[in-house]
Amino acid sequence: MDERAIIADITQADEDAGAIVSITLDLAGVEHRGAAVGSSDVRERPRLVGEAALRAVESMTGGAVHLDLLAVASADVGDTRVAVAQVRLDPFEEVLVGSALLRDEDRDGSWAVARAVMDALNRRLGQVV
Repeated sequence: MDERAIIADITQADEDAGAIVSITLDLAGVEHRGAAVGSSDVRERPRLVGEAALRAVESMTGGAVHLDLLAVASADVGDTRVAVAQVRLDPFEEVLVGSALLRDEDRDGSWAVARAVMDALNRRLGQVV
């Protein structure tokens, strides 16, 4: 597979029970969705975004892989802010790392986190999709 999935949409909602983050990926015109539910604490939001992205990727692979979000963070690298994601890809038991720049229009960093998750996975997805 040479074509890469595109992050089509990210939605976030705060409910009584916590926050819900949903991500839609588009691969060759077919949409795949993933969601994560957790704390509405703003510090937890990057993890929810990363988890939702992983669930969308698992959907895209038809359950051929299981993905764990080991870590997600952002850091200043020089004068640029970068989101970083560390993902475990099973059944290969491989740890992958991806990064993405936080852009000015991405105020809460959600899109950068999703792009970092996809950056970690894109090269390996061709082998399982």
